[in-house]
Amino acid sequence: MKLGVVGLPNVGKSTLFNAITKAGAQAANYPFCTIEPNVGVVAVPDERLEKLAALYDSKKITPTFLEFVDIAGLVKGASRGEGLGNKFLSHIREVDAIVHVVRCFDDENITHVDGSVDPTRDIETINFELIFADLETLERRMTKALSMVKADKKFQEDVDRLTSMRQWLESGKPLRSMKMDEEFKQFVDEQFLLTSKPVVYVANVDEAGINGNAYTSEVERIAAEEGSGVIVLCAKLEEDLSALSDEERELFMGEYGLAESGLDRLVKASYALLGLISYLTAGEKETRAWTIVKGTKAPQAAGKIHSDFERGFIRAEIVDYDTLIECGSFNAAKERGRVRSEGKDYVMQEGDVVLFRINV
Repeated sequence: MKLGVVGLPNVGKSTLFNAITKAGAQAANYPFCTIEPNVGVVAVPDERLEKLAALYDSKKITPTFLEFVDIAGLVKGASRGEGLGNKFLSHIREVDAIVHVVRCFDDENITHVDGSVDPTRDIETINFELIFADLETLERRMTKALSMVKADKKFQEDVDRLTSMRQWLESGKPLRSMKMDEEFKQFVDEQFLLTSKPVVYVANVDEAGINGNAYTSEVERIAAEEGSGVIVLCAKLEEDLSALSDEERELFMGEYGLAESGLDRLVKASYALLGLISYLTAGEKETRAWTIVKGTKAPQAAGKIHSDFERGFIRAEIVDYDTLIECGSFNAAKERGRVRSEGKDYVMQEGDVVLFRINV
């Protein structure tokens, strides 16, 4: 799963990306510093893996991962090709969700592309460019749908839906904030539009604003109105933290009163944003987290390990993580009747510890 890190130039996107991936993406005080997107893979924090590995004396621990793409800063007119906009928009089309970085700090040494810090205006600038791009796409879809209606009236429903979507966008609102039933949502998803992608806003503050400020309140209000996520963090501080050892990081975070790094919160929020969950497997060789979409059934979850597992699926022996830790071992949980035998229709749950039984 890919998450695109977007925002205006000089809001701290590349600094945040450096912290997320320790990849050293170029960060400089001028627009379009990032032209080709940098890509980094980051582990999803999961404290359960260490405990399971200790329980099973595992030789290896493998977390699950997310892919972050650092997309160059958008500017007004991007939807019309301004500032290499067409190229940047095409990069956004390729991601599953958007991490929208918003500048929420004052610093006269860091130039703002519009001359002042204004989170509401900055968010609107990005959203409007994505809305304009979607309207252009919808016009093409509408033309095609209208021609199809002439041949078959069953396509009228598509025209009606596209009309509703266009009206919503013309009101200045992204499609992700539009109320819709599951059938309508599926139709919207099939259009692969920019504003239908889920978003988590990152309110990037300075160290003084780490617990929030007047700027972050604006971001939180906008996020609440459209049903998006929001994280407040200091990208520069997170970049500094990422360069420290585990022990140094813990001490440093203690000085700022942080129980968890902003990056860990962002990665977890992004994971949830994409509707993903993890199931766990454990043994002497390896303890591992596996990523699946919420609602996945057991055979398809087994197929994440190997396609043969889905084809030869017999059943899944499952115990939830907390129960396993309480019992002390899989066998002990089984003796107490706490291990369930689930068939092909079982829907996997977050934190299921699984042993798949297969026949290949």
